[in-house]
Formats: sequence, structure tokens, C-alpha cells
Amino acid sequence: VVIGISKDSIASHKKFKEKYELPFTLLSDTEKKTIHDYDVWKEKKNYGKVSMGVVRTTYLIDEEGIIIKAKEKVKTADNPQEMLEALS
Repeated sequence: VVIGISKDSIASHKKFKEKYELPFTLLSDTEKKTIHDYDVWKEKKNYGKVSMGVVRTTYLIDEEGIIIKAKEKVKTADNPQEMLEALS
């Protein structure tokens, strides 16, 4: 099962999912509870400016809820293949 989570609103997720025809569930975490639980709210630098934000991360979680692989600084073009290879 693939699930995406971000701090964006449900309405924003709906538009994004429709625009890109995503075949998986997107969850809204506007209060950032899960974002903090998974420790992905971090300091980011962009063009020399420092701010706090979500660091795009993929977690591969087994049937018992154990994280078996984590990948930070995800590149969306490469990430699906990397995760599939981790399963084999």
C-alpha cells in the first residue's frame, strides 16, 4: 500500500491527486502530528535562506509496522524503483 502524507489541506490534496492522476491515497496532516512523529519536520536551506519544512522522505514499513528502510531527500523519478528493489 502506498500512502502520501503532507501538511497540505484535503482540498489541496484532491486537486494535486486529480492533476497528476495519482493512484494512491494522500493524507492531510495540517497539525503536523505524523510529520513530527516521523521526524521529517526539519531545517531546510533554499538559495541561502533557512526555514523549517517537511523533508521529503519515503519509509518502507513491513506488515508488523516496523520501518525496514528509510530514504531522505527523495528524488521522485528514482524513488519507486529504489523501494521496489528493497523489497526483493
